[in-house]
Amino acid sequence: MAETADDHSLHRAPRALAWSFANALASRLGTFAIGIAMARMLGPREFGTFAVAYLALMAALSFNELGVSLAIVRWDRDPSELAATVTTIAVVMSVVVAGGIWVVAPAFSQAMGDPGATDVVRVLGLTVIVSGVVATPAALLQRTFRQRERLIADQVNVWAGALTSLAAVLAEQGAMSLAIGRVVGSLAGAVLLLRYSPLPWRLGLRRPLLRPLLAFGVPLAGSSIVVFALGYVDQLVAGRDLGTLELGYYALAVNLAAWPLTIFSVPLRSVAPAVFARLRGDRPATFASLARLVGVLASATMPVCFLLAGGSAAIVRFVYGVAWQPAALVLISLGALAGCRILIELLYDFVVVVGSAQSILRIQVVTLLITVPAVVVGSRIGRGPGIAAAQLGVAVVVVFPLYLTHLRGLGMTISSLLRPLVLPAIASIAASGLGYVASERWDSAGYGAIAAGLIALVCAALLLVRQREALRELQSVLRQDRRDPGLEPGPASERDSE
Repeated sequence: MAETADDHSLHRAPRALAWSFANALASRLGTFAIGIAMARMLGPREFGTFAVAYLALMAALSFNELGVSLAIVRWDRDPSELAATVTTIAVVMSVVVAGGIWVVAPAFSQAMGDPGATDVVRVLGLTVIVSGVVATPAALLQRTFRQRERLIADQVNVWAGALTSLAAVLAEQGAMSLAIGRVVGSLAGAVLLLRYSPLPWRLGLRRPLLRPLLAFGVPLAGSSIVVFALGYVDQLVAGRDLGTLELGYYALAVNLAAWPLTIFSVPLRSVAPAVFARLRGDRPATFASLARLVGVLASATMPVCFLLAGGSAAIVRFVYGVAWQPAALVLISLGALAGCRILIELLYDFVVVVGSAQSILRIQVVTLLITVPAVVVGSRIGRGPGIAAAQLGVAVVVVFPLYLTHLRGLGMTISSLLRPLVLPAIASIAASGLGYVASERWDSAGYGAIAAGLIALVCAALLLVRQREALRELQSVLRQDRRDPGLEPGPASERDSE
């Protein structure tokens, strides 16, 4: 039986994961000092104003291309058949959404308690159009595991944006500095994504593809809106109920807690869906791969996430200064929540590929209906820390069990998924306690943060040593003996004759 170009490209997956990990790590570490400088120079209130605008951007990006770009990753034939149609849908919808942001920006900013954020919201909304333009090239790079090119584009995006923001802060542009930086960075990254795209960028419309594309993408877009609400309802409540200042503290804690998500989850999610898609014809193989991934991921990430909880006071004080100390209480729960979310996002990707988009939407709607009242109650009882604690409780008691129930319905043995989590959870909680004690023994926040970090790293290293067999098995799945002829697009006349 003839092999497809996508089959051939699967052997790129190990290298793609390594490049994607390097991309995420460089993005975080490379802009760390600049981020600290901007937080210290702007202060919590200006940072809160930008957080208001960022919430509007994330809401728009959750549905701006109707979820159709992911169809390119899952398409089981030549992606050139639908690339132009996907591009057209993404561009048209992104322009419409960006226009909507411009119109509703004053009302949104007023509702969030910061009318001064209107212009920042409008400027940041321009990046929605850029996202739509490059939706297809980004999906093609993911499909073909070309993470080296994605690393270059993302690093240009991050650095151009960060340096522009820093220059604008020095020019006393306040919260607008961060919005300007994001626009500049997204434009710079978009140029490279277009340059690296495996297929030429074209607009077009194949009417027979519209219905299957929308049938696939709209449920995912609906799910993404719910995912946005789940991911940002805490900040929406913090801004509305507690004001811009406390939103600034809360947003900073969210940014710190996002470190493990960015470094571990983002690289994995750039590769895992495509791998699951290749293996989905063999259910036992996909279930085994998922269980191995869960064990490895938990061993690498849980100690780091619980480090943020145990050493939160020392970390915030050392990195951002005493002015940001209220963020430490929020970080206690958000650090543990990051560990839960990394695993939940992996399960999400797995269910999207092996299960169905409709089932994902049902899970997310149920979760949202429980999360909204939980965070509102948390806000009234415990303000920012109460909101974070409510989020953690919902993730552990509601979200994770919902995914486990669905996986059991697909035929997976739940014990095979839970077993790899037991030791990492116990070890990480113990390491968190030791990290807290160690961080409190020094008057210097720097020494305390370093001590807590070393404990977490040792814990993660020991856990990963125990996972070496699972790592070898995962490598054997990814490194299949296939040659890679590259992605061979069909003739232009066949590809784009609409």
